[in-house]
Amino acid sequence: MCLSIPSKVVKINKENNMATVDTMGVQREASLGLMGEDDVKIGDYVLLHIGFVMNKIDEEDALLSLETYRQIIEAMDEEDRQRAILEGDECPNRGD
Repeated sequence: MCLSIPSKVVKINKENNMATVDTMGVQREASLGLMGEDDVKIGDYVLLHIGFVMNKIDEEDALLSLETYRQIIEAMDEEDRQRAILEGDECPNRGD
């Protein structure tokens, strides 16, 4: 099963249609290719899948989800924490 951690858009590069997103303190690039033009703005919360922004999520829902993820991550050891955050958007599309 794949879980998508809400990520906050911190920068948008319209030239290459990419966003820089912050996922619990880890920044990465994500493609905006599946979103409509101007659908995503700096400060929006989004869900990612395999490097693509798939949709926006309401800020209140995003913050509630992030709090739940923080509680889960606190129960993990450091190696598992980093792996969960860094690999969270690389889940294969298996239909689980």
